[in-house]
Amino acid sequence: MTMTALLNEWTVFLVKYRLPLREWADSAVMFLRSNYRDYFRSISGVIEGFVNGLEGYLLMIPIALFILILVLVAWKLAGRGVAIFTLAGLLLLVSMNIWDETIRTLALILTATFISLFIGIPLGILASRSPLVENIMRPILDFMQTMPIFVYLLPAVMFFSIGVVPAVLATVVFSMPPAIRLTNLGIRQVPVEMIEAATSFGSTPMQMLIKVQLPLALPSIMAGVNQCIMLALSMAVIAAMIGAGGLGGIVYRAITRLEIGSGFEGGVGVVVIAIILDRITQSVGRESSGRKKA
Repeated sequence: MTMTALLNEWTVFLVKYRLPLREWADSAVMFLRSNYRDYFRSISGVIEGFVNGLEGYLLMIPIALFILILVLVAWKLAGRGVAIFTLAGLLLLVSMNIWDETIRTLALILTATFISLFIGIPLGILASRSPLVENIMRPILDFMQTMPIFVYLLPAVMFFSIGVVPAVLATVVFSMPPAIRLTNLGIRQVPVEMIEAATSFGSTPMQMLIKVQLPLALPSIMAGVNQCIMLALSMAVIAAMIGAGGLGGIVYRAITRLEIGSGFEGGVGVVVIAIILDRITQSVGRESSGRKKA
């Protein structure tokens, strides 16, 4: 038997007895929907209430006061240049009449980032303290980061229907891995001498974590926060496909209607918010790194 014929037989065998991943995935989704519907509704209510409440509070702040506060924060943390860009960028968003959509996007991103960090940082701490946990989590994080973004939307919509909730949860899954990885990395890079000194002074594991490891790992953790926010913002347009709205909704509607100008305005809004948040979080990380070296 020739090599070609042997390969053809193996191909036929593999196709005939393929691994039924599709059926397993469908069965798992249907099982979860049938048995945990009330649980998913509770999660949906909490997340939707949080996003809508945050958006409402942000919209209650007068636009001028909101811009002033953000400019002062940027000036304090990132310097004059970022403060000037923040002022100009936010005024541009107001002039394009997309302020409400900007606040909607900001509420979604802040909610997703908060959930990602709330889950991701403790998991990163746990991975840093246990090689076994790190080895188990590494392929899972690789899977989360390399799986196409659109695949996350399918089960999210199946469980939580259309709206902001599946958008937030899909964003959380996509943006969480950097927070876990960089928290783990930052704690593992704490000098052994510092650990030995803290141990010699009788520090408990919790005291060592809070007073030594986390402060020294803060630059790395802030880098994870920065990456988490940037990945969440990259989901803004994709999340609009399932009803998230905001600036991504403007871009998505422009794509469906071939409205180039409207899409450009929505894209500029995403870029402005991304640059402001990126520069501020980077500055916090650099300041933490400076204190560490000092």
